[in-house]
Amino acid sequence: MDKIFLEIECLTEQSKQLNAEYLRKNWFKKADKRYISQYLQKFVEYNKKYFDFLGVTSIIKGTDQRVSLKFKSSEFIGVIPLRSPDTGKQIGDFIVSPRYSSKDKLLEYIKILNLTNKAVNTEFKQSIPLISGRNFQPPFYYEAVIFIKKIEKLIRKRWLKFDQTEKNIKTPQGQVNWDKYIHNEFKVENRLKFPVRKNILSEFHTEYSNLKFVFDLCKNELLSPSTPEEIKLALKPKLFFIQEKLCFHKSIETEKMQIRQSDPILIKEIKIQANKLLQKEFSKSIAWRVDFNDVFEKYIQYLFEQVSKEFGGKFYSNFKIHRANYPKYAWELKYLEPDGVFRKGNTFTVFVDAKYKSHLLNKFSQSEELKNEYRKDLHQIISYTSFSDKDTKYGFLCYPSNVVESKEIKFKNSLNHNETIVSLLGIPLDTNVILNVKELIFEKLNLIEKTVQNNVYKVLENKWLS
Repeated sequence: MDKIFLEIECLTEQSKQLNAEYLRKNWFKKADKRYISQYLQKFVEYNKKYFDFLGVTSIIKGTDQRVSLKFKSSEFIGVIPLRSPDTGKQIGDFIVSPRYSSKDKLLEYIKILNLTNKAVNTEFKQSIPLISGRNFQPPFYYEAVIFIKKIEKLIRKRWLKFDQTEKNIKTPQGQVNWDKYIHNEFKVENRLKFPVRKNILSEFHTEYSNLKFVFDLCKNELLSPSTPEEIKLALKPKLFFIQEKLCFHKSIETEKMQIRQSDPILIKEIKIQANKLLQKEFSKSIAWRVDFNDVFEKYIQYLFEQVSKEFGGKFYSNFKIHRANYPKYAWELKYLEPDGVFRKGNTFTVFVDAKYKSHLLNKFSQSEELKNEYRKDLHQIISYTSFSDKDTKYGFLCYPSNVVESKEIKFKNSLNHNETIVSLLGIPLDTNVILNVKELIFEKLNLIEKTVQNNVYKVLENKWLS
């Protein structure tokens, strides 16, 4: 579409090449072809803050008429607007889409977040309005699903609050609105009509009406053509149930729900989610991004939690390993935080770290950057495994992949014969292969358990023989 400058997937090492002639004919129409390389430099500088926001690196190759432009993307998905270097006017939007998805760019993403039942933050940046319309808006309907689930819980309870109302009574009891009374008392029939303010405990208060407004936004979004059919069909019964329960509540527009310390936990959660939706509603058509590293981490945690229920043992998400003494310098770490720790009694412990990086998508690349990033990831998981109390230490390093795969890396210390075994797991962001992934993790854990038990038997046997 002519409103989209370029669309690439996240974790793309190099996009397709945009040569100077193509850019001049289609996007920089007033640029002088003799100085096209300068225009490309100017284009990158003009849009640097937006490229940085989306984690996109611009690569200019060649000189003069043979110059071309490529892009490299990171773990972020989102959309940014771009300006032309020749006129300074907006020319189109730059899109970074999820790497693993169905035809609907965000459907697989929504399925994964629905499975994990955890929210992922969408970040916005003030910008000129996007011109690609609803082609690739932030995943509003996912946030709407979370709100629907929470408000359904609220409806099954009663949320009563004191609401101030004003009624005319025959005696001046309570808080009388004397200003209003003075304006009307000159009429004989109004002499004994006192406008009195009263606090009434009721469900029909202003904040409930504000939530009704947010619900209406969600309902319209979830029933719109932009929402995938399978999500729409699954939610229709809930939407109609909630609509029926809220039919006597009037809808009052608001830009933000006020969160109070006195609010119950459920009310706070609903208000926080409502504010996210209101922010998106009033922040439509500006630059936005989602960190897919966060999505991948939550997905890996979900998979290990599910496997731990079947395998036995306990999985700890974002387990913190605190330092024993107080940090002396401002830049010191107060704790280490692996993405997860699986522990089965006193038998064995496995540390898990998820990295949304392109290593398993570029297995035979000689890129120094990939080597350096892998070295950091490997050192990190090995540092976590050092906290295991066993001679042989285990860790899982998870990367995104096109297929379910695994590879073992074994390190052995010749001084004390201690071993560290790191399993490199390739996990696709695809809900259709969840069973295969769970089977792989189960097999790996089962193999570790058998190995540990065999080692224990050998030690006991040697002690008995000696």
